[in-house]
Amino acid sequence: MSSEVKLCLLKTDDLIDSFLQSFNRYQETKHVYVYNGRNLTLQQEEFTDEWDEAKKRQIVAHLRETVKSGGAVISARQNGRVIGFSVIEPEFFGEEDAYLELSYLHISADNRGQGIGEQLFKKTLQTAKEIGAIKLYIGAHPAVETQEFYKKMGCIPAKEINRIIYKREPRDIQLEVTCNEIQP
Repeated sequence: MSSEVKLCLLKTDDLIDSFLQSFNRYQETKHVYVYNGRNLTLQQEEFTDEWDEAKKRQIVAHLRETVKSGGAVISARQNGRVIGFSVIEPEFFGEEDAYLELSYLHISADNRGQGIGEQLFKKTLQTAKEIGAIKLYIGAHPAVETQEFYKKMGCIPAKEINRIIYKREPRDIQLEVTCNEIQP
């Protein structure tokens, strides 16, 4: 069996209810970044994020709607199994309609640390650029590991804050990246 990672832009029909069945969304967080005035500071905070089957089905339904509405879902598969996915929402926003939102970028817990997230991020940037985005906007989890990943990918603090995205999860760190920042 090949262990090559295959990245694929998905169609609505690809997003069956069991799409995320074998996906392991598990993350233990011990430290987060929080804004202290205008600066990010490190803070100890322990919690776990984990998706149950109902949450996975809810997300798959959202993915189908995103594709139907003109957004994009990209999967990373290895030996036929979904080990990662990213989602580009379809609505442009910002003063010059330059942004699209990267609402999800996840790698299955047992596949992290292998460079798959970087491959998926690059493919996502390329896809966003093809759709017409100048920048991707990310309301990123405050976990140290998540923030280090996005920094490595060239993300910076968002120049324009999308209040709707911010209000969805006020503790997220609002980031952006220019779509031609990293070449695949």
